[in-house]
Amino acid sequence: MKTPRTVLVALLAGLALTACAAPGDGSADPSPSPSTTGAAPVTSQPDPVPSVTPSRPNPTWKGGPSTPPGVGGTTITGTIRAGVEPNCLLLDDHLLVGGPRDVLKAGARVEVTGRPEPGMMTTCQQGTPFVVESARPV
Repeated sequence: MKTPRTVLVALLAGLALTACAAPGDGSADPSPSPSTTGAAPVTSQPDPVPSVTPSRPNPTWKGGPSTPPGVGGTTITGTIRAGVEPNCLLLDDHLLVGGPRDVLKAGARVEVTGRPEPGMMTTCQQGTPFVVESARPV
């Protein structure tokens, strides 16, 4: 006797939810109604890439790739060590994110160019995330 009662309750719940989802006038028009909040509609999306004014390269920068790192770029050199979690690589206090894994291995001495991303979330619980743009053995 419980099965027909359960089926009846499920059907009534589904019917109630369907009635709540439909517009009040009973039409099936899925177009949104005008906003009553008074906010102006968004006509265009913001540019996802902020504009950056190019700066002059640091004249004291030496070595590395033929061109200095881009705006906000940093070059660090050292020996990579393995992190506590699997597949996590650290160079000084930087967590290496991305880059060529054939070059970036624990124990390798490398020069890495990229940019720190302190707000980036990672599964590695160590170091400041450093997005690798290029890497080469030294």
